[in-house]
Amino acid sequence: MSNISPMAYVHPEAVIGEGCEIGPFCYIDKNVVIGTGNRLMNSVTLLSGTRMGNGNLVFPGAVIGAIPQDLKFKGEETTAEIGDNNTIRENVTINRGTAAKGKTVVGSNNLLMEGMHVAHDVIMGNGCIVGNATKIAGEVEINDFAIISASVLIHQFCRIGSYVMVGGGTRTGQDIPPYTMAAREPVAYCGLNIVGLRRRGFTNEQIENIHNVYRIIFQRGKLREECLKQVRDEVPMTPEVQYILDFIAASKRGIIKPLS
Repeated sequence: MSNISPMAYVHPEAVIGEGCEIGPFCYIDKNVVIGTGNRLMNSVTLLSGTRMGNGNLVFPGAVIGAIPQDLKFKGEETTAEIGDNNTIRENVTINRGTAAKGKTVVGSNNLLMEGMHVAHDVIMGNGCIVGNATKIAGEVEINDFAIISASVLIHQFCRIGSYVMVGGGTRTGQDIPPYTMAAREPVAYCGLNIVGLRRRGFTNEQIENIHNVYRIIFQRGKLREECLKQVRDEVPMTPEVQYILDFIAASKRGIIKPLS
């Protein structure tokens, strides 16, 4: 049985799993499904299309499932899908998808800090940390274990690789490739996220291979295709190396460049 405050509104068609706690002044719309063991503190809003897994903690003022802030949105049926064991702090907003992807996805075990925004059709992986007041525009892709500091602005359609560290106040209109640090104005590659990689158990050999990839990729005066070929010729093809190559080859907005 769930503990639902008498001062909360839960639409009769909403589906609430076992063991949930729903605080006063929460609003849960129709066409909402949440799993087991979720805790919604006071004044949380879950709007139509919200799908939430298990064990999430949602702080006051969060709004999940609001319609996209996109003029192309025509009222289509879409979702905002939240995984398991996320912590969603005060005043976080997560919009549902548009016809482009049909859903916005936040994976599992993420920490979304106060006042940050996840726009329509964003796909966020697992184990990410996103700082206060960061704004993620539509159709951004964020891979697993990315750390994005406070007040970061991410342009629509950008991609953020796994194990990335983005410095506070950064603005990016380009992709940030895996395992790197990005900061400055304009945004630039600032080296490998070595501290983060060691914390996640990467070996010296893995880190050296990653370093060698970026040493080649960021050579001046060479085309991207030439650099990718050189990596394939000179660096052992580990899963980490293949991931970097695939990420860069698929980039449509281009990747960030090193400090001048």
